[in-house]
Amino acid sequence: MVSVSDSLVTPAAPARATALRPVDLRRVRLDGGFLGDWQRVNREGTIPHVIERLESSGVIDNLRRLVGESDAEFRGPLFADSDLYKTLEAIGWEATRGDVSAFLPFVDDAVRLLAAVQEEDGYLDSYYQGPHAGKRFTDLAQGHEMYKLGHLIQAAVAWAHAGRTDLLEISLRYVELVHSTFGAGGRDDIDGHPEIETALVELSRLTGDDRHRQLAKRMLDLRGYRTIGEGQFGGAYYQDYTPVKESREATGHAVRQLYLLAGAADVELDEADAGYRESLDALWTSVHEHKMYVTGGLGSRHRGESFGDPYELPADRAYSETCAAIANLHWNWRMLLLDGGARYADEIERGLYNAIAVSTSVDGKSYFYSNPLQLRSGHTHEEDAPSTRLDWYFCACCPPNLARLLSSITGYLLTETDEAVQFHVYAPGRYEIEDGITATVATTYPWDEIIEIAFDEPTVRETHLHVPAWAKGATLAVDGAEPHPVESGYVRVPAGVRSLTLTIPVEPVFEKAHPWVDGVRGTLALRRGPVYYCIEEADLADGIRLEDVVIPAAPVAREAGRDEALGAPVLTIEDGRRRAAAGDLYASASAGDTTELGDVRAIPYFRWANRAPGAMRVWVPTV
Repeated sequence: MVSVSDSLVTPAAPARATALRPVDLRRVRLDGGFLGDWQRVNREGTIPHVIERLESSGVIDNLRRLVGESDAEFRGPLFADSDLYKTLEAIGWEATRGDVSAFLPFVDDAVRLLAAVQEEDGYLDSYYQGPHAGKRFTDLAQGHEMYKLGHLIQAAVAWAHAGRTDLLEISLRYVELVHSTFGAGGRDDIDGHPEIETALVELSRLTGDDRHRQLAKRMLDLRGYRTIGEGQFGGAYYQDYTPVKESREATGHAVRQLYLLAGAADVELDEADAGYRESLDALWTSVHEHKMYVTGGLGSRHRGESFGDPYELPADRAYSETCAAIANLHWNWRMLLLDGGARYADEIERGLYNAIAVSTSVDGKSYFYSNPLQLRSGHTHEEDAPSTRLDWYFCACCPPNLARLLSSITGYLLTETDEAVQFHVYAPGRYEIEDGITATVATTYPWDEIIEIAFDEPTVRETHLHVPAWAKGATLAVDGAEPHPVESGYVRVPAGVRSLTLTIPVEPVFEKAHPWVDGVRGTLALRRGPVYYCIEEADLADGIRLEDVVIPAAPVAREAGRDEALGAPVLTIEDGRRRAAAGDLYASASAGDTTELGDVRAIPYFRWANRAPGAMRVWVPTV
């Protein structure tokens, strides 16, 4: 039996004292609301669906064939094992909170197969033990071997927290092989897809073995010396163009960049003098102030699934991969633990309610891989740029990634210090605080402005409440007293209180982009609270083309009730107009005619394409 430390049951628990410390996710029990309902849909819809598709797409057969239990050919991408590992991680986090007996036959069989396939020296990879047997660690640029191992480790960590260590034993055998092959004195080579770095730090925290963190640090410090080669997309794609500690601009494959930064932040969390902080801060600015979509989406180029130049953010060509938004949440959470800055909580909220939420259908069984902010009429549907969500992909990294995030989402809402408790993201439920006090949060935020927090005993520490940067006119009432205005950031409430009522106005407002964002110049985006809205072809009368819809330069939006099918409030933009029928592709610069269209319905961006395929846009032209 492998021994594990008494680390917190949470996705990231720093080994040293940091600005904030996470709470054990078992101490948070959601009760409906946006996140609670989503977590339920994930458990009841997404996880069973992903398990079914792992079977039908060949991921499980890829293992069975290696032990004589299937005669099927290898199917799927060479990194398909990682989709199994992410699914196992999702179920592992569920197991820390409740009954997963319905999933155990799948888990037991998967672990049995992994143990049977694993080689004597610990190596485990269905692709390099199958169709490419004998070629292990020969194509680090594209092989994803350590990327897959990283996800195996994270699945093992989740299950170890749930009290089951057989998967941990399997992962540790493979990790020891990587230590002997790529550790100090071994090969000075790196994997083309970062991910193992953050997993090794998590493993170090769980087992108390610092060697794993040192291996992660070695892998980080070997990057940037162009040992992988240029490949099809260049060294930046593989995050091997500039040393991590010298990097100042986000480049290359967005998911790889963000997983790398999460790993660097993990090492920085556990080692005060690790030396990555200056780079982390500069890259945070590069990502969030120069290269991020208003929805929190990341990656503006389909080629290489990559970041573009600063302000290169075309709405219709947004790649904005779901996994990039998830990776950004992971990174921002670690930065929040590192220094407690409110801007990190702002971005966690932005991503959750927009770039991540949009990826999943209402029933949790179909998904977007890329997430454009505009889909044109007559769009040609293809897997990399679909017109609607698909129930699976050849490269199916996003659905199980969503599953593992939602299973562990209660680990990303609350933190503590010796002096205070910090609420970062608001969701209804019960929160057990270290002092033996239970906080009950009642709210329908982000749809409603009122967040009520009741403590069953007077608090013995301060309470810090996150007020997003976009919030104007927020107020706080303490123990039933008159509400008083509060500023964005964190409002600090002294100890000794029993109830708090935070009001964060969520009335609709329009936003414009920086003038250097050429792709959306002359347009406005509509936001209600933290949720961005869009207009969709499904809400237009027959014969109205979405591209012809324009709104006033100073538009007004009003509440228009709740759409029960979409499960969200909808808005109406007043005085919409319609451009005259288009003529030549290029014409004189005289102003075009418009005619009255009337009110235009807007729905939350994350709910588009739940009714029918069709055109959509977040940024709406003005006239």
